[in-house]
Amino acid sequence: MNQLRSAIILGVGPERGLDAVLAQHFATKGLHVYIAGRSEEKLQKVVDSISRNGGNITSVVADATQEYDIDHLFDVIYFDGSALELAVYNVDSNISLPILETTTETFTTLWQQNCLGAFLFAKAAIECMKKNKQGTLIYTGATASLRAKPPFTAFASAKAALRSLAQGLAREFGPEGIHVVHTIIDGVINGERAKQQFPDYYPGQRPGRYVESRGYC
Repeated sequence: MNQLRSAIILGVGPERGLDAVLAQHFATKGLHVYIAGRSEEKLQKVVDSISRNGGNITSVVADATQEYDIDHLFDVIYFDGSALELAVYNVDSNISLPILETTTETFTTLWQQNCLGAFLFAKAAIECMKKNKQGTLIYTGATASLRAKPPFTAFASAKAALRSLAQGLAREFGPEGIHVVHTIIDGVINGERAKQQFPDYYPGQRPGRYVESRGYC
């Protein structure tokens, strides 16, 4: 019996976000898509949109930094009998503060969401992929993954750690047929968060300043 081909995306937020658009794209390719994030309301909007267009999708509420949540998420895939082909980690938390105003709690939160969660996700995803001796794990990086500047120093340190994690995973599991990718998104993606954080860059005011999320599919 053929296994169900599937993809999983962690970090799904608004319906116009990169993660939601990737989910829509994967669904059109015939994959059963599993999406996860902390907001049940936002997940449901993505589920409704994809289901209306005939896609197969399952949502799971999960916090990327909690090992129990990650284990539960992949248990859902396992008990569905899915063959995991793609796994995307698109979780981050971009907090801009001068380093002397950055609390230990803030620094820790940035590291947990950008790096610890990526580690937990990798362990679970790769265990699934090893069963079929193939698969692709994708991490979304940022300009800060390559260079740091204030007031994003704490954020950049977490994104750089994520990049190093991805490089190590690629070298460790590439020989086993598992492809690990760290892709740099060098720009601001047009969406809900960007409009809140960078109102001066709203497309209507500054044409060409945003990248549309569909451009990454």
